[in-house]
Amino acid sequence: MNRTGDISAKKHPGMGAIPHAKEVTFRVWAPHAEKVYVTGTFNDWSKVSTPLAGEENGYWSAEVSEAKTGDEYRYVIHGPNGPVSRVDPYARAVTRAGGNGIIYDPQAFDWGNDTFAIASWNELVIYEMHIGTFHVKEKGQPGTFESAIEKLPYLQHLGINAVEVMPVMEFSGDFSWGYNPSDPFAVESIYGGPDALKRFVNLAHEHGIAVVVDVVYNHFGPSDLDLWQFDGWSENEKGGIYFYGDHRSQTPWGETRPDYGRGEVRQYLRDNALMWLEEYHADGLRWDAVTYIKNIEGNDASPANDIPEGWTLMQWINEEIQKRFPGRISIAEDLKNNVWVNKDKGAGGAGFSAQWDSEFVHPVRQAVISRDDKLRDTGGVCRAIGHRYGIDAFERVIYTESHDEVANGRARVPEEIWPGKVDSWFSKKRSTLAGALVLTAPGIPMIFQGQELLEDRWFHDKDPIDWSKVEEEGGILRMYRDLIALRRNLSGKTRGLCGQNLHIYHCDDGAKLIAFHRWDEEGPGDSVVVAVNMMNENRDRYVIGFPRAGLWKTRFNSDSRNYGSNFYNHPTPDVETREEGADGQPCSGEIGIGPYTVVVFSQDE
Repeated sequence: MNRTGDISAKKHPGMGAIPHAKEVTFRVWAPHAEKVYVTGTFNDWSKVSTPLAGEENGYWSAEVSEAKTGDEYRYVIHGPNGPVSRVDPYARAVTRAGGNGIIYDPQAFDWGNDTFAIASWNELVIYEMHIGTFHVKEKGQPGTFESAIEKLPYLQHLGINAVEVMPVMEFSGDFSWGYNPSDPFAVESIYGGPDALKRFVNLAHEHGIAVVVDVVYNHFGPSDLDLWQFDGWSENEKGGIYFYGDHRSQTPWGETRPDYGRGEVRQYLRDNALMWLEEYHADGLRWDAVTYIKNIEGNDASPANDIPEGWTLMQWINEEIQKRFPGRISIAEDLKNNVWVNKDKGAGGAGFSAQWDSEFVHPVRQAVISRDDKLRDTGGVCRAIGHRYGIDAFERVIYTESHDEVANGRARVPEEIWPGKVDSWFSKKRSTLAGALVLTAPGIPMIFQGQELLEDRWFHDKDPIDWSKVEEEGGILRMYRDLIALRRNLSGKTRGLCGQNLHIYHCDDGAKLIAFHRWDEEGPGDSVVVAVNMMNENRDRYVIGFPRAGLWKTRFNSDSRNYGSNFYNHPTPDVETREEGADGQPCSGEIGIGPYTVVVFSQDE
């Protein structure tokens, strides 16, 4: 059996189990170990026959000629309190959480001619997806990457061009949201493992759909977590080498905050982030709860609890992504209205491309959920439409439904509007009004799986999407398709919805009516006027301003009977403007708009 130590570090760098033509290199970090062995199917699970040799700085390695791809393995680490058995922290595949590592060759997958590039931020439309509930084919079992692949033509027809996949790191049990990663480098086995994820990404790209992977670096576990006291050492009875050993370890999910100040842990997290982009061809990352990376309490108002090394870790990884994978997107879930999250490292920022915008979701949801028209805060909605973190309107992701907003005591928007009556006229009209705002306001729009099908109740990991609603709620689905086509300017008539520029010029809290102008470079085919009626009243011959003279055609009317058999189909004729100013605009015109309705106008070129 061939085994070497420092020589292999020079010959075969890298961490974990690294397959080569004639052997497998194993390398692990265990600074408090006295001895380390690798045990697996290749040596009949012997705990002493295959030792690793010590390298510098607490690393151990060996080259094992008997080992091969597909073999199962673990490390036996002789630490301060005797031997412990541990899964490889860098294992790309595992039998299950708490099981064995599987030797996996990350270079073996055939990507074909995958030259896909994610759309620019101003043309991006995201669909947040949970693999375990998105497309369930076997009752009582979670969905898989393969079952999700079957719905890629549906997503392509819907018009979205990116999916944001909730965490697919190996987690404890078969059912989970994914925010309890046990083996951060392994792809969840119940979903199909690493090759299945690669097939999903590859075929998504063939359908014109980018894949953004949700990653969890604010904590690990807390269950089935072999990283805990990995080499047998700990201080203060905490997590050992991968975790803080003092009060900084505490998170809402357990005492498992990684030690962002320790070089080896920083490298571990950086390697993990880059793995998704390099080995899985992911088009970006969405970082969960970055507030708990930069602050112990997740509280910007508590600077004494800041974690400076957490901030510099995010800067480092985002800078690496920008250098090595230009064009890929990094999205933060911060939700504290912190402009520094998006600023680049040179300015002192964390370097994210965009962040989820709490300043949009909460005012818009509240406005459509309120039962009394008089309580709808049009001013708050106008501020939500116009909010931005910098000069770039597309540094924010806007939505009314996400995995957090439709769970944890909250429900889907139609359910919030009328519990148990999601197919009511009120639930349909006001939830689609909110959806239309998502897809016409500046920002990167995101919808949550099933939102386009009027999914009811709330999200949990054992409640799959009801695909019969494709027929039952075909009108709502058609509306989202039409809105997404407008948002992406697929007809060439609404370029303004991809533009940076916004002017909210009509915000009447008495009439509960809003009008705003969006444009890129202005002119016909570019300028778009959006009118929003947030009251249960028809408006006819209602005068609003228009930015230019001429005929403004109705491109979209959410009250159309095409979207619901009980919708009013209130007339929204094209508008021939007059050169008589209104709302600070050079021209004006009379519009018709139905109750709880959004109407989109633009001009032909």
